[in-house]
Formats: sequence, C-alpha cells, structure tokens
Amino acid sequence: MIFVRILQRGNPILQFIRNVPWEFGDIVPDYVIGQTTCALFLSLRYHRLHPEYIYNRMDKLVHSYALRILLVLVDTDGHKESIRELTKICVINNFTMILSWSSEEAGRYLETYKAFEHKPPDLIMEKIENDYLSKLTHCMTHIRFVNKTDVVTLASTFGSLKNIMEATPEDMSICPGIGEQKVTINV
Repeated sequence: MIFVRILQRGNPILQFIRNVPWEFGDIVPDYVIGQTTCALFLSLRYHRLHPEYIYNRMDKLVHSYALRILLVLVDTDGHKESIRELTKICVINNFTMILSWSSEEAGRYLETYKAFEHKPPDLIMEKIENDYLSKLTHCMTHIRFVNKTDVVTLASTFGSLKNIMEATPEDMSICPGIGEQKVTINV
C-alpha cells in the first residue's frame, strides 16, 4: 500500500496510481512507498515560485528513510538550470531524483517502486547468456558503431576477441558490413 500525505488530495498523480492500492495518511513525505522508501513530489513550476519549499521538506526527512526520492514534474520550458540546482540539492541530501514529464509518468514511477519493493535487484538486471558469442556480443556492442551483425561477422572471420583486436585495418575491411568508419574507431 502506498500512503499519500493528506495535503496531497488535489494531486493529479493519484488518478494514475491504478495497479497498487493507496490511501491517505498523516505522514511527513508526500508518499510512503514502503517501510524504507518515501518520495517528495515537486512541480518545477511551483519550485520557481517557491524555491524554499523543497529545502524545508527535505530537512524534515533528513534520516527518516533509507531511500528518499524527489519526484520532479518537468512542467516548464527552460528547465535545465532548475534541474541542475535540484540535482545538487539531491546529492547533498542523499535523495534520488526522478524526472517525469507528465503526471501519468510520475504515477507509473511510484507504482513501479511499490511493485518491486520486495523483488531482488537481479530481476530487473540484463540477462547475459553464458556462451562465448553472447559475452563477446555484449562486450563489443558497447563500441559506438558496432552492432550484433558486425560481431557475428568478426567472430566468424577472426575466431576470438584477441584475434579481432590484433587484426589490421586491411584485414577488417574485407569483412562484409565493416566499412572504413568502423575500421578506424579508436576505442
């Protein structure tokens, strides 16, 4: 159950929290998502009018929860400076900042945190197969211009990562799909 601060009754996010139960409560943060997780909500438009508001709210939560989230609704143009300022505040006060561009997106973030409250972290981590080609693909596709097809081509031509790394540009350029730009990449 997500507990919602009583003063949040007019909050447009509540209509988008559909998949987990919620109820109003007399709490300090705007949302209590679990035993150790809370969230404060802030509209950038409101922040520009009342910049002291978020400082006061954060001070009240200094050591209360293990995970403190600042859920920011980006509802203004020219938001870069405000986000930069809020990022600094979050780092200093040990908050995790999440940006949303709509009330619906903000509601989905709260739902997701609640839904994954007791799930292990490896549930959302990328799964990598244990075979050599999968590991090689995972490694090499982090290079900007290299895609999975290129990895298969290079692996079938050169056999191993060591041989690929030792291949000359001339050797690589004869591989189909490996053009001049990919051959001259400085990793």
